[in-house]
Amino acid sequence: MHANLDLYDMKKTFVLFLMLSCASMSMVADNQRYVGGDISMLPRYEKYNSKYKDVKGTNINDLLVWFKDVCHWNTFRVRIFVNPQSDKDPAVCQDLEYVKALGKRIKDAGAFFMLDFHYSDYWVDAGQIQAPRAWKGSSDAVMADSISSYTKRVLNELVAAGAQPDLVQVGNEIMYGLCDIRVHPYDYNGDNWDGYLGLLRAGCNAVREVCPDAQIIIHSDRPTNRSYNFYYYNKLRENGVDYDIIGLSYYPFWHGYLTVEQVADKSNKDNLVSAINTLKVQFPEKRVHIVECAYNFQWWPSSGVNFDTRDAWPCSVAGQYNFVKDLVDALKPLENLDGINYWFPEEAGNGDYGNVMPSWLNRGFWDENKSTSGHAINSTGNVSALKTAEDVCAPYYMGTFVDNPGEGLGVTDDGLRETGKKAIRDGQVIIETNEQTYTIDGKKL
Repeated sequence: MHANLDLYDMKKTFVLFLMLSCASMSMVADNQRYVGGDISMLPRYEKYNSKYKDVKGTNINDLLVWFKDVCHWNTFRVRIFVNPQSDKDPAVCQDLEYVKALGKRIKDAGAFFMLDFHYSDYWVDAGQIQAPRAWKGSSDAVMADSISSYTKRVLNELVAAGAQPDLVQVGNEIMYGLCDIRVHPYDYNGDNWDGYLGLLRAGCNAVREVCPDAQIIIHSDRPTNRSYNFYYYNKLRENGVDYDIIGLSYYPFWHGYLTVEQVADKSNKDNLVSAINTLKVQFPEKRVHIVECAYNFQWWPSSGVNFDTRDAWPCSVAGQYNFVKDLVDALKPLENLDGINYWFPEEAGNGDYGNVMPSWLNRGFWDENKSTSGHAINSTGNVSALKTAEDVCAPYYMGTFVDNPGEGLGVTDDGLRETGKKAIRDGQVIIETNEQTYTIDGKKL
């Protein structure tokens, strides 16, 4: 009898152990943080031999690998168009073959791959919701079938190519509509919610079928407008749209300030941190990612500006750096915020040997002037015994959003980080731990 009781207790203990283990694994998965950028133009810059230099002035051989291994970025976003109209804009060039190749590079580098479906042949954003030319004029039901079959085909081919995405955006900035269907509250010229929801369900269900482990993002462009956010995402909740992450764009010149403190003396009190905290209360089951953000390091936008935030962040290299630093510092403590992705960090003007871009946007992390020696990284100073790379360059600082060896630590007299931490010596990332020094790939120095 006692033996049976002991066996029973052992079984209970084992079951409890399994439950705790599963809970622990779930917690680890839930606590994953994502930091990186949309590098959709990187292959075009590479095609035209544009070179990038790091904080030491050394040429970077592979920018994707450098972002991951040196800056500790772990996520890269790539957009895809159905039949891209590159004749209208050379930056609209991401067809399936292009994305396969870049997606495989991301996966081979050991990073997370975020796929951004535009469901169009051209830019889809807050002002444009056009369907692909081949789908135009279709009924709502046929349009939904087109989204479903197209999404499945793309994902199946990516999986076969070794480029399975980990996160999938079903549409790009779609609070106002998708594929010529318009909805409230953003656009009052149309209100076809039934048709719109049918498109979203078709896309989300296709992702679940082909890539069941991928997290689905629904991306909107009014991050600081709490009433719009609630109206929109509550519509999706009420109508059973199956997704995981609320994705937000955040550009201060369009969306305003970051914190309550910055809007204390402003007439408009909307700010990003308050809006994300409100989403936590309204949608506690959803995680939040900033899937796009950027700030100009020169040439303030001449039109379309809603907020002049230069009092917080001047339009300069230092202003761009401080924007990134403030963003990371403000968002890192938020319990429901898991991801930050910078938009177009690889921007380097029109490219050095070809027409990569029709014009400069002035929001990337490199000097855009054409130079045969390469593009210098935007920097507020030099790395020294008192300043680390994170102190002088925005992409390095972005990496501190995730737990990594270089996070928030001092520097010893010889320029090395404290024991067990990251340092940069002669342009090479090294680790010092247990009184030994290693390269980033584990080789002892």
